[in-house]
Amino acid sequence: MRFDIRAFKANEGIVALRFEAADEATAREQARLQGLTVLSARPHGLGLRSLRLGTARFPLLLFSQELLALLSAGLSLIEVLETMAEKETRPETRKIITRLTAALYEGRSLSQGLGEFPGIFPKLYVATVSAAERTGDLNEALARYVDYHQRLDEVKKKVVSASIYPAVLIGVGGLVTLFLLGYVVPRFAQIYDDVGRDLPWLSQVLLQWGRLLNAYGGFIIAGIVAAIVLLALGFERASNAALAAAARIPAIGRRMLAYQLARFYRTVGMLLRGGTPLVPALEMVAGLLHPELRARLADAVQRVREGASLSQAMATHGLVTPVATRMLRTGEKGGNLAQMMESIAAFHDEELARWVDWFMKLFEPLLMALIGVVIGLIVVLMYLPIFDLAGSLQ
Repeated sequence: MRFDIRAFKANEGIVALRFEAADEATAREQARLQGLTVLSARPHGLGLRSLRLGTARFPLLLFSQELLALLSAGLSLIEVLETMAEKETRPETRKIITRLTAALYEGRSLSQGLGEFPGIFPKLYVATVSAAERTGDLNEALARYVDYHQRLDEVKKKVVSASIYPAVLIGVGGLVTLFLLGYVVPRFAQIYDDVGRDLPWLSQVLLQWGRLLNAYGGFIIAGIVAAIVLLALGFERASNAALAAAARIPAIGRRMLAYQLARFYRTVGMLLRGGTPLVPALEMVAGLLHPELRARLADAVQRVREGASLSQAMATHGLVTPVATRMLRTGEKGGNLAQMMESIAAFHDEELARWVDWFMKLFEPLLMALIGVVIGLIVVLMYLPIFDLAGSLQ
């Protein structure tokens, strides 16, 4: 979850930064560790200011891809940054690249320059670059980060694309239902009032709902629009609440845990491949986990410090799946722990993708059937008095 932080920084005054953290307290703590005096903190995406056009965040993935391509072409790091600054059209992005270039001219390293923008470049990114500077393989480190980022985005895209069709079904079904209740049903109600016959109880309930929507339709539509706007403004908070509720369902909760662990292991594996020691790597990516899992990770890290193996410490504190446990043990024995962690992440990503595909194949027809039943029930209840009248005439 992202948080927008307004803070006071020596020699710069009031600055606005963005931090990736599990909660507001963690975001404030991260800011204080950077030597900032926090003035305010709130989840990113709240407030009308976030709806303004032209406030896109720094394109970190695109920046990394261009940096990698130009370095691979044989340009020096300073030449690469100057080239990127010259062709950049967004003033905010150009300003950041220019400041990174100035840091290099001042004799500082790229990682030190990146560290000046904690709200833009995550600690994971800075640590990856820092480790690459010590080993001299910046190109390889950037390639690993780009691949890491693309794999995470691939899982997100699969989940989002699988959610589009059900969302369209729900939207269309809701609009058709509102049209029937707000426009068609009140006209049937007027006809039945003129006939003066007693109606079945369910038909009377339906007609009352139709009259209510017809009489107060403007207020109801305004209420729906207001609810949509509020959900849009607080989308991140609402989505977190929805995810927390979904996690209580055992089948979904297990998959969400597997997704968190897959992201966690992929990140640790990338850091290990870049030369970061195990314990600092584990501590660095703790923010990717839910607060409850983060507390377990702290206990597991303490056990690793005391001499326990990683697989044993993780299994003791419930931070592995059965597959992950076996693969971690294999990696420890073979000395290829980083590769095994990335394999664990790939396995669980594929498993999650298969489960999402299976769930949507089951959920979509059930949703269509439910919408059909609702619309069909409304139509039947509208015509039920007519069927009753026809039967009496016969």
